[in-house]
Amino acid sequence: MTRRLTIACGLLVLASATACGGRTSDTGTQTMPTSTPPSSTSSSSAAPATSGAAAPAVKRCDSSTLKGQVEPTDAGAGNRYGKFVVTNAGTMPCTLNGYSGFQLENASGAVPTKLERKADPGPAALTLAPGGKASANLHWGVVPSGNESVDGPCQPEPSKAAAIPPDETVPLTVPWTFGPVCSGGRIEISAFYAS
Repeated sequence: MTRRLTIACGLLVLASATACGGRTSDTGTQTMPTSTPPSSTSSSSAAPATSGAAAPAVKRCDSSTLKGQVEPTDAGAGNRYGKFVVTNAGTMPCTLNGYSGFQLENASGAVPTKLERKADPGPAALTLAPGGKASANLHWGVVPSGNESVDGPCQPEPSKAAAIPPDETVPLTVPWTFGPVCSGGRIEISAFYAS
């Protein structure tokens, strides 16, 4: 079979130099194609030429680029409401999607915190330009419950919170100036949304 193919290609060489492969000019030997050549495409569907440098991917917002603060929004009947606001303090855009971790702390260490995620609003992909902001809603109570003290603070008073951005492991520190959080440190938090 190989001998017949070689003879057939040798005869066809006179009719067409490319029928069985390319002919090398200095040796006169034939080379067989090793794969099916790609079909031709029109210039309108051809891929655009690139310089070889891909556009840099937008990285996730992390504690090295975010600055944060808690802003009060409302209060009444033992309930407190606020927003955890983060700002992209970097020089490049970054992405944020989901919920923040949030641990109350004071000079002695961690203070009881029970974080509960709320679905309104739920997670949504955000891109923060430099200086761009995102917020997460917070809700907590200041009325003692269960076996918490009614004669003094219901829980140790926090002075800051360690907040971990979504999908990250290193927290950023934000001041907490709103007193103790009752119900064992229960705080409801929403996912981040553009603000």
